[in-house]
Amino acid sequence: MPSARPTPQALLTDHLRHWARHRPQQRAHTHVDFPAPDSPGAHRTLGWRALDARARAVAGGLTAAGASPGDRAALLLPQGLDYVAAFLGCLYARVIAVPLFGPQLRGHEGRLAAVLADCEPACLLSDTATADSVRDFLRDYGLPEPPVVPVDRLPVDRTPVGSTAGGPVGSPGAGLDAPDAPAAPSPGPDDIAYLQYTSGSTRTPAGVMISHANVVANAHQAIEAFIADPQSATTVGWLPLFHDMGLVLSIAAPVVGGFPSVLMDPTAFLEDPSRWLRLLGSYDGTVSAAPNFAYDYCVARTDPALAEELTLDRVRVLINGSEPVRPGTMERFQAAFGPAGLDPVAHCPAYGLAEATVFVTADSRTAPPSTVSCDADALAAGRVEESTDPGATVLVACGAPVGQEVRITGPDGSELPEGHVGEIRLRGPNIGLGYWKRDADDTFGGPEGWLRSGDLGALLDGRLLVTGRLKDLLVVDGRNHYPQDVEETVQTVLPMVRRDRLAAFGVPRPDDTGEELVVVAEHRRDTAPTLRERREAEVSVRSAVSARHGLRLGTLVLVPPGAVPRTSSGKVARAASRARFLDGGFGPR
Repeated sequence: MPSARPTPQALLTDHLRHWARHRPQQRAHTHVDFPAPDSPGAHRTLGWRALDARARAVAGGLTAAGASPGDRAALLLPQGLDYVAAFLGCLYARVIAVPLFGPQLRGHEGRLAAVLADCEPACLLSDTATADSVRDFLRDYGLPEPPVVPVDRLPVDRTPVGSTAGGPVGSPGAGLDAPDAPAAPSPGPDDIAYLQYTSGSTRTPAGVMISHANVVANAHQAIEAFIADPQSATTVGWLPLFHDMGLVLSIAAPVVGGFPSVLMDPTAFLEDPSRWLRLLGSYDGTVSAAPNFAYDYCVARTDPALAEELTLDRVRVLINGSEPVRPGTMERFQAAFGPAGLDPVAHCPAYGLAEATVFVTADSRTAPPSTVSCDADALAAGRVEESTDPGATVLVACGAPVGQEVRITGPDGSELPEGHVGEIRLRGPNIGLGYWKRDADDTFGGPEGWLRSGDLGALLDGRLLVTGRLKDLLVVDGRNHYPQDVEETVQTVLPMVRRDRLAAFGVPRPDDTGEELVVVAEHRRDTAPTLRERREAEVSVRSAVSARHGLRLGTLVLVPPGAVPRTSSGKVARAASRARFLDGGFGPR
């Protein structure tokens, strides 16, 4: 196997060409489908040459459909190999990819319509099974109807990379980089590669402009943080490919590092999380990622006897990010699956956001996660002071940045000393170019290049402690409170509440003297709380929240499963929950 590797400045398309030439038959991407509840999983795999050919076919299809460099192409197709090829094909064609989802993702039709209206795609990439529903969706929402390209029907040229073939480079029937064909213009490092639309947990979705240089830089940063040896690593993921972490960990990093990626559908995970657990143990050097709720979900939905069948000793890194990392979650997961050989060192708390492509900081991959017990009163006042008090707030350290800078600032933008809570700001080659079609603001840092994350945190001994979202912060009677801490208290006190399916937020008091606390929580599917049980639950929560946080609960609303709004990536949408509550969407106040 040749030792030469692409330069650090090489773009994703350069890396794909390289592996197609030098590792043509090596496994690149695998999709595992579960067509029946008891299916062991049907595997479909593309090697690097085949993936490159599929991507070039998509590039040709885009050109044939009339898309030009700089136009947008929205990806509206299911998770799988076609999605990977569609994304990479956009990069070859120098068309801006917009990773999205099909209309079959129920509950998010409004967001899909809003994003399509915002990005104004020149064409839509779909597949045969989805194309008709995409066209129907456009008509139902009164949207323009650009060409729909079913990527699974595009003719694929199997000519080896570097050989001769007729036709323009990048089109079906033409070998890429064929010596007798004119060279296809390559994208520039500062050209927009794709628009990563935010999840909408705190605002209307906005498209972050990610350049070709941004995504490669973040892929290198992720590899350095999570992957000790690319020669013996495999990423295994169920995160949606339209999600920032799903795209970088399952597509970009493997293409840059030249290691295999295994995909499964998010629905397959939700139906049976043991499918993910089995795949984790099926490969050497497994690296995977999931939001915090998914680890609790595995514990709750997996038969304890299954741990005796699993073999998780080959798992190297389990990234926990995308939402607040709870220490109890890691403890429960390790207790449940440690007997299967899972090393405690594999747990890796991390922090990231779409505006930074995704990855920012990560805990060490050579030591178990670390936590900091913080004095609750000091934390409410904006300071991190370690405490041994049983009532201390425990924060999980999300590690240090890799290849970028992090600092904490006050409201005026001045840098705060270590141990003080403020806004997390970032600077590095992975920071996006700005928001699509939006006037420049101070989010992306101005001349100094410091991104405003909108998240709150502190640095302690070089480690980042994330305390919450700036826009979610509860300020009651002049004290700061973090909604995820209140939510943890509520779900601990009330066994009937579904874990991580609740939202705490503040609303104006009736007498206009400030804000009061409201918690909206989904009850379990196997319960139907009576009026008496609801009143008893409110009394229990009021007592616990008062004792634990010094807060008075205004209202506890128990709602049916699925009632609390969530983003397309699965996070609780607190702002949307607050708006629904104020509009009476959860019933009379």
